[in-house]
Amino acid sequence: MSFIELEIKEDFIKLDSALKFSSLVPTGGIAKMVILDGLVLVNGEVCLMRGKKLRSGDKVEFDGKGFIIK
Repeated sequence: MSFIELEIKEDFIKLDSALKFSSLVPTGGIAKMVILDGLVLVNGEVCLMRGKKLRSGDKVEFDGKGFIIK
């Protein structure tokens, strides 16, 4: 899988916001649902915390697509 780079200006971005910001999901509500359904991987592991803080170098995968925080 190839990862696109998601550049953030802050120290971190929350997982649900990152999914929306990256356009992997259209809304925050859908981000919440896919996270709670266990469909999102962070650094290769299922993550059920929608408020998980992602920092530079973290990799997120969902639905065959992914991004890495830059």
